[in-house]
Amino acid sequence: MKLTNSLLLLMTATLVLSGCNSVPKKTDTTVSLKNAYIKDFYIGTALNQSQIEESNPMVNSLISKEFNSITPENIMKSMYTHPEKDIFDFKLCDKYVAFGEKHKMFIHGHTLIWHSQLPPWMSQVKDSTDMADVMTKHISTIVSNYKGRINSWDVVNEALNEDGTLRKSIFLKTYGKDYLTHAFKLAAKADPKTDLYYNDYNLCTPKKRKGAVELVKNLQKNGAKIDGVGEQGHWHLNTPSLEEIEQTILDFSALGVKVAITELDISVLPNPKNVVGADVNQRAEASEKMNPYPKALPDSIQKQLADRYEAIFKIFLKHKDKISRVTLWGVNDGQTWLNDFPIRGRTNHPLLFDREFKPKKAYYSILNLKEKK
Repeated sequence: MKLTNSLLLLMTATLVLSGCNSVPKKTDTTVSLKNAYIKDFYIGTALNQSQIEESNPMVNSLISKEFNSITPENIMKSMYTHPEKDIFDFKLCDKYVAFGEKHKMFIHGHTLIWHSQLPPWMSQVKDSTDMADVMTKHISTIVSNYKGRINSWDVVNEALNEDGTLRKSIFLKTYGKDYLTHAFKLAAKADPKTDLYYNDYNLCTPKKRKGAVELVKNLQKNGAKIDGVGEQGHWHLNTPSLEEIEQTILDFSALGVKVAITELDISVLPNPKNVVGADVNQRAEASEKMNPYPKALPDSIQKQLADRYEAIFKIFLKHKDKISRVTLWGVNDGQTWLNDFPIRGRTNHPLLFDREFKPKKAYYSILNLKEKK
């Protein structure tokens, strides 16, 4: 039986008025985080090895749809890229860069100099001359290999203690405090056009932030190129305060450098009192009290998480002229490092997508924030 256009319109109107869900709705495939914030700053995510190797087409499609900036979660750390003194391994790094180029993304390198996840041979260097040579070969080789392809680098990662003093890393012990200047100058020489960042956590706390400000000023005084500071946003539902987050952005921007939020996740779990910051070497004992949401996140906490993300992103938008990137530290909750930090085996829910890669209320709170403007 053929239906006239008038009859079809009448049936459709009746279905809509009756609230019937069978009327198909047009889906806007352009709605995404990266498109919503395209005029503000890059929206990034950290990729693990499986995602870099594109083992799951559905996940890769989600990444390319929602994000326009990527950071490698682990594969560019020195234990993987420089496992032996005279051996470099770029197989996974090449795939990572190719992924970013394929999807026309901003590609960030993480990280060149870090006290953790070192290859054993590097941690055994004894004096300043040897360390200078090691750093020169390590940084120059890696940065030169991706010259013109990696848009920015975390040159030095987590060089500060909580009180703002320099961490007693193998680099400080052997080379001295100027190892930071040496590292930044090497990176700039290897690729003058790439942006160079210092990256750390807990920069919202006054003492550590003051130490980071002095670190940047010292690099500038010594003639090193530093383009930005990365604030690892490993935050909680109630801390740091919004005022502290905003002041951190203002303090670094005042130095004439860009500000990136580099590792954003918001833990919804209790934090043991003896654990401060995001030092991966810290551990605490497991208990039911410390793992309150092993199966799912209650609606009340989902709302708290959404409200927290919305409040933080309001600050980012207020200072979008100062911010270059906002990077979520992982694609979904199943991937987050917080499932094992500082207590192994917990179930945390800190990101925008759940364990089935479905968007959470927090995702929509950020997306809707742009629609309200």
